[in-house]
Amino acid sequence: MKRLLPALLLGLLCVPVCAFAQLLTWTPLFPKDNDNITITLDATKGNQGLNNYSNPENIYVHVGVTTNLSNNGGQQWLYVNGPGGGAWGSATPALKATSLGNNKYQFTINNIRTFFGVPAGETIQKIGILFRDANADAGQVRKAANADGTDMYIPVYTANAAVRFTVPPFQPTFVPTPETITKAVNDNISLTANSNKPVTLNLYLNGTLIQTASAATSISATPTLTAGGNTTIIAEAIDGATSVKDSVKFFVNGGVTTAPLPTGVKDGINYLAGNTSVVLVLYAPNKGRVSVIGDFPGNNWTEQTSNQMKRTPDGNYWWLQIDGLTASTEYAFQYLVDGSLKIADPYTEKILDPSNDGFIPATVYPGLKAYPAGQTGIVSIVQTSAPTYNWKNNSFTGADKRNLIIYELLVRDFVATHSWQTMIDTLSYLQRLGINAIELMPVTEFEGNDSWGYNPSFSFAPDKYYGTKNKLKEFIDSCHSKKIAVIMDVVPNHVYGQSPLAQLYWNAAQNRPAANNPWLNEVQPHAFGFGDDFNHESAATKYFWKRMFDFWMREYKMDGFRMDFTKGLTQKASGNDAQFSAYDQSRVDILRSYGDTIWKNFPSAYIILEHLAATNEEQALQNLGFLLWGGKRDNVVFNEATMGYHNAGGSNLSSIVYNSAERGFSNPHLVAYMESHDEERLMYKNITYGNVSGSYSVKNDSIALRRMEAASSLFFMVPGPKMIWQFGERGYDKSIFACPDNTIPQPYGNESCKLTPKEPRWQYMQDIKRQRLYDVTSALIKLRNTQTTMFNSTSFSYDLVGAVKYFKINSADLSALVVANLDVVVANASVSFQSAGTWYDYLTGGTITATGSLQTIPLQPGEYHVYLSKNIVNAVTTPVIDIDRPANELGALVYPNPASPASVLRVNLPRTAQLRAELQTMQGQAVRSVFSGTLSTGEHRIMLTDKINNLAAGIYLLKIESDRQHQYIKIMIP
Repeated sequence: MKRLLPALLLGLLCVPVCAFAQLLTWTPLFPKDNDNITITLDATKGNQGLNNYSNPENIYVHVGVTTNLSNNGGQQWLYVNGPGGGAWGSATPALKATSLGNNKYQFTINNIRTFFGVPAGETIQKIGILFRDANADAGQVRKAANADGTDMYIPVYTANAAVRFTVPPFQPTFVPTPETITKAVNDNISLTANSNKPVTLNLYLNGTLIQTASAATSISATPTLTAGGNTTIIAEAIDGATSVKDSVKFFVNGGVTTAPLPTGVKDGINYLAGNTSVVLVLYAPNKGRVSVIGDFPGNNWTEQTSNQMKRTPDGNYWWLQIDGLTASTEYAFQYLVDGSLKIADPYTEKILDPSNDGFIPATVYPGLKAYPAGQTGIVSIVQTSAPTYNWKNNSFTGADKRNLIIYELLVRDFVATHSWQTMIDTLSYLQRLGINAIELMPVTEFEGNDSWGYNPSFSFAPDKYYGTKNKLKEFIDSCHSKKIAVIMDVVPNHVYGQSPLAQLYWNAAQNRPAANNPWLNEVQPHAFGFGDDFNHESAATKYFWKRMFDFWMREYKMDGFRMDFTKGLTQKASGNDAQFSAYDQSRVDILRSYGDTIWKNFPSAYIILEHLAATNEEQALQNLGFLLWGGKRDNVVFNEATMGYHNAGGSNLSSIVYNSAERGFSNPHLVAYMESHDEERLMYKNITYGNVSGSYSVKNDSIALRRMEAASSLFFMVPGPKMIWQFGERGYDKSIFACPDNTIPQPYGNESCKLTPKEPRWQYMQDIKRQRLYDVTSALIKLRNTQTTMFNSTSFSYDLVGAVKYFKINSADLSALVVANLDVVVANASVSFQSAGTWYDYLTGGTITATGSLQTIPLQPGEYHVYLSKNIVNAVTTPVIDIDRPANELGALVYPNPASPASVLRVNLPRTAQLRAELQTMQGQAVRSVFSGTLSTGEHRIMLTDKINNLAAGIYLLKIESDRQHQYIKIMIP
């Protein structure tokens, strides 16, 4: 379990008989080695994890000790649960607690050393303990711990004199900390300290003796606090020549200064001219006092009168100017709210995280500032004169939204280093593919390191697990250099508990946002959702998100946003998905407001909504200029097609057509996809569940990959923006549900490993069958990129319902017809070309004579063709490799291509036959004979070195003929 060090103050815990309820009490008051100890929990205190627990007879403890041999600063638990052990979450009878009723639980340890089995000679220093239910690992963990979730500790004493405060009450953190003390000038404070033997006891208030007792084991006082600021009370026990002390430190509020905000500042960190001063602004209505603690000069992480923030006259904002900063130096800080809550700035651009920063390699984030010792919680960073990034591209304009080809990726799973630098080094791969936009899954700070990013916590801070903010800027700049836009996935629906927007107004008893939270709903009003739900009718929420959108567009030159789960941006109550999805004008208005804000300053910004609501609402949003995600149905129907299942209207791909009956869009604003981050991978289901007919099996990876080509030919020919999920261009075949050890939890669909890392599998680059899918994908994308007039045409027709599918599109200059047999048996396509004459097979170089009327094209299972009315050659810069054909067909490929001295012609002959290979110009004029002779059944390799020497650069056709079959391969000579 995680162990944090929340050490702020010295002191110990309250005696069981004191008048102050507290988290843990125990008898005896000063337990020693070999003593029996009875420990009592008050579940209404601390993190309240077991408060009002429904099954009080099902509570157990998890216990251990720290000794002189413990690591981790002495916090390491040893001899956990005693000699008999007992796993976390198990129902071990010896560890069962007794319910006392009224949220109280008790557990007795008989002889501390014997219970844990600590060897002689090892010094026991503390008992570590948690109370938890018997099913702590089944679903949500239910445990009682300190308020910050850390483990509870009980000190084990020696016979030497000891003293401890019992009033005010303390939390049993590793270094005990007092519960929140809220005092103002002229208040009284009750004090009691106890000792383990009769001694002379003294109490001091800020160095002044206020009470003394001789030969006593207890001392009390109720002094008046006459001065504001830091206050220290010391209990001293004098035993002969020995003096021991305990102390409690707290802040006395001397009053809050009221002052208006300085001119020109806004929420968050405001840097002033001169690089030595900042103004910090926190929106926190109804709070009593706020201070800034940190490693600023003279601050030392302690609340002081000098670092108390001023409150604006309306009571909503707190602000403080901090001077004397050294330019370029990073300072860590937090807001201390009402003397107890410590939060980072919600608008900070960098945080330090004590639980996760240690796992970020220096190669990814060089020179990361160390987390401040002795502190707890997330801290913010302020840095005047921070290193700047010098942009090379200041006037980048992305593709028309109608022509977007988006590549969605998760940095963690796309490159093994999870670093922006490796992403920069990999951009040429994506540029060759031809995409013109990258959609990054969330990259702002989220909880933990290992995540999809949909559990956000700090929306203005790029996650350090991927690198520095300037490396992110360099990545975006590098994308723009390659004519690739960058679209940022953001999560406007929710945050999680690490966010200061949640922590600042939190109902700990109910474990949810408080009713007065300015940003978050106490309970989501709609049928379902995630995390802590934003209230987008709130002015505070609207301000936060409009700031966020502007920040990333302006500071990082993002080209737009993909907004996650926008159906949740409503306060309209709903009890089921049908009500939730129904047309909601308030939701449309909220999104229009955000869109207008973005487009006012960045009119070409892309805004993609994962909306998935009623069709008429999506129609309204696309009319406003938004792009809409296609939805999971697109993945389902494409997978039915690639697997070869077409019964009862299955594999109907019409939903990817923006103006189809299913969509009814008036604009090509539908972002269609075959796969996204959230759906099962097509190739996994192909090879696991694919259809089989005789010797033709979709479970064969070669056949499955060919069917992915066929599906892609239909997918990319439909007008409108398109999206590819990472490695879809190579047929990624690891299940989305797979665990890191490649097992798949059963039953299939169990999501317990869905979010776990999936390795990049760049080894696909060495698989020639997967290289073919990449090349086909690239060729189709390049056709779209070079023939935008045709793909922006509204003149198209299609039949995407049956096993044999076609799509036709027309423009004044060029027309296309794609036809594919996605059945698992031979079939005929009955189609009519848009005009009679010669049509050109874009991917093979072959031709077909069109009659202009209905004609039949016989198709093998998985066979497809992309026919163009003109011979387009300038779109293809990589070869189309074709070797995995049915057993009775000729198969040939050239690899590598573009050609080099190492290039080889590989030919697979279904039977012994005469083979002739001839190099031609694109106009069909013979250039050179490559091979002529008889070859036996099987695969043959013919070196091309002497066949391509001294040829002029350009694109050629290699015509291969055998047994009345022929095939054309385009070869690029660089």
